[in-house]
Amino acid sequence: MTEQRNSGRYQVMLVLLLSLNFGVLFFDRNALNFLMPYVQPDLKLSFSQVGLLSSALSFTWALSGLFVGAWSDRAGKKKVFIVAAGVAFSICSVMSGVASSFLMLFGARLLMGAAEGAVMPISHSLVAEEVSPERRGLGMGVTQNLGSNFLGSFVAPVALTAFAVAFGWRHAFFLAGVPGLICAALIWFFVKEPPQDPAANSHDRLTFMATLKYRNMVLCALISILLVSYLVITWAFMPLFLSQVRHFDPGVTGWLMGVLGLSATLGSFVVPAISDRVGRRPVMIVIPFLGLMIPFGAMYLGGSPWALVPLFFFGWALNGIFPLFMATIPSETIPARYVATAVGFTMGLGEVIGGVFSPAVAGKAADLAGLNAVMWILAGLAVLAGLLGMGLNETAPGKVRSALADATELQPTPV
Repeated sequence: MTEQRNSGRYQVMLVLLLSLNFGVLFFDRNALNFLMPYVQPDLKLSFSQVGLLSSALSFTWALSGLFVGAWSDRAGKKKVFIVAAGVAFSICSVMSGVASSFLMLFGARLLMGAAEGAVMPISHSLVAEEVSPERRGLGMGVTQNLGSNFLGSFVAPVALTAFAVAFGWRHAFFLAGVPGLICAALIWFFVKEPPQDPAANSHDRLTFMATLKYRNMVLCALISILLVSYLVITWAFMPLFLSQVRHFDPGVTGWLMGVLGLSATLGSFVVPAISDRVGRRPVMIVIPFLGLMIPFGAMYLGGSPWALVPLFFFGWALNGIFPLFMATIPSETIPARYVATAVGFTMGLGEVIGGVFSPAVAGKAADLAGLNAVMWILAGLAVLAGLLGMGLNETAPGKVRSALADATELQPTPV
């Protein structure tokens, strides 16, 4: 690997640019969720159809992550996949804006998921190649969470809601599509392809069954299913819960959803950095339980809507562990040349099972029992994820080296 690619300046530039690109991607992905209070009555959508729209994107997102991520590992080409995806998901955002029926919007979301799904596995494989292992948790956390949460979870609800009020929800989708083209150009000009691993070839791949032999990979996939479910259900139904059950006006709802983005932006630094220090496993056990604050706060905390701000802020720290179970722990568990494949595995299963089925189930539950049922689903998902975290084996390089050193000291000295 060249000195330039290993330089601290290049590492920082790479992480920040990939984070910006993923932020723009999430801005596009989340646009429909935050615009749903306007889209649903205009297109006369049921709650079940709202859930299906989220499921459609998650399904093709998962397939793209699983297959295109593995394809990029075999091809040894990363940049071209990310650039092509940036152009494609920008076009799909415009397609969402011109949709005049559920079926048209459904098709646009299917295509958007296919365009976006492989971006994060490939981005993490670039980070694994270039960023020092001691800072891998922080690098992957910033790549996946900083831009996505600042742009996709904070800027998106505030800006898109205001834009929809002023110009209509269709024009808000057109606005969302432009930045992806800019990011694609920046990546094309400034990101370099890492050198190919000489051990890799076009037939070299990590199979599904081989992946299941790693305990951490199985647990990370299960946690991914639970917490992706938590994430997409929150995005899809929390704006509706706040506006229809709590009767908050759209501006207040937009700002409360934006608090999640601010929390996750800070968490993109803090949570992975803590895991670099104290280990991955303790963080994976404790943080999911904080997610209980959001559904219980939304249901039971009365008074001013602004009283929900601290609960939403600290509860969404849960988002900070996504890079850990999707990328960092898998990258520290399996051989380095399979990183995109491994991330595609954890992310893909999370999206297929959690992202596809859970919004549809939540939508049906809301149709049958009201939106309160969705909040109880969120609570159950958070508890189960924290319990599964107890079974993980520690992988943080500093902690593993310390454990090995302690074990060596305990060995009897030869006579």
